Amino acid sequence: MLGSDAARAYLCDRGFRRQRQVIMDLPEYAIEAKGLVKTYAATKTTPEMRALKGIDLAIPRGSIFGLLGPNGAGKSTFINILAGLTRKTSGTVSIWGRDIDQRPRDARAAIGVVPQEIAADPFFTPREALEVAAGMYAVPKSERRTDELLAALGLADKAKAYVRQLSGGMKRRLMVAKAMVHNPPVLILDEPTAGVDVELRRQLWNYVLELNRKGVTIVLTTHYLEEAQELCDQIAIINRGQVVACEPTTTLLRRMDTRNVLVTPEEPLTAAPVLPGFETKLGKGGGFSVSYRTGQSSVEQVLAAIRASGLHIKDIATEDPDLEDIFVSLTYAAEEANAV
Repeated sequence: MLGSDAARAYLCDRGFRRQRQVIMDLPEYAIEAKGLVKTYAATKTTPEMRALKGIDLAIPRGSIFGLLGPNGAGKSTFINILAGLTRKTSGTVSIWGRDIDQRPRDARAAIGVVPQEIAADPFFTPREALEVAAGMYAVPKSERRTDELLAALGLADKAKAYVRQLSGGMKRRLMVAKAMVHNPPVLILDEPTAGVDVELRRQLWNYVLELNRKGVTIVLTTHYLEEAQELCDQIAIINRGQVVACEPTTTLLRRMDTRNVLVTPEEPLTAAPVLPGFETKLGKGGGFSVSYRTGQSSVEQVLAAIRASGLHIKDIATEDPDLEDIFVSLTYAAEEANAV
């Protein structure tokens, strides 16, 4: 996490003068929600729906925070409450230390939101779109950095093209630029790389990481779990409107104590061997995998069982669980608990 002095220097240097007090009083948490509930009223065709069921979240200032969950989990509802697009039913939320009910303008001036949906006037150029967005935030012309944002997001050569002429990936990067025109200390990215090719995705993440190094707190929702695993300092998993996990990424990855040993035998197999006490599965090319729990067994015991079966080993590798395994495990456990 970036130090307070560096964050303060960067944010003040980048403008945001109307919110200088918001910047100078650096809070411990960029976003904090307590007991957040959102209930959608019943209609003639749909019953009452409780989208958020008392969410407690504290997102550290200066972090890259992942907000994960299946479709319909409540992630977008949470983001819409932060952005002022949806009214919460109960609970409290503060952004950059400012309660969204008591100081709504200060709170919302401290965030930039990149929504899932692409919303850009097709008859504007990217430069015009950024200038209009900056004007809406009352950013003085002397403090605008339209060309800097266009260059940083790889849109400099398209600055004078119409938005309708841009590819889907370019439009999504333009949405990121629009969210940053007022230099907010918190940036919320809701599925920012959907439809973006590998090279453009790398360019986008390089820019986001640079922002984070300079003090901007990043909140990310994504279905690319490998991105969240690589980028995020801390991850919260939401399912059915409840937080089922919220931990540093390294701690979350240690939740699963199952490991796999991938074995390549001297002679390819046509069926997985039977090893007492272990689960085996035939793999590609005649190899197989052996699953074991780190608290109950060790790699040495796995190797001993393989040798006892008469197999000769050509090569082995170990495989740790990834975020996808943990995500599936936690959401499945939550579904089971709700079903009881």
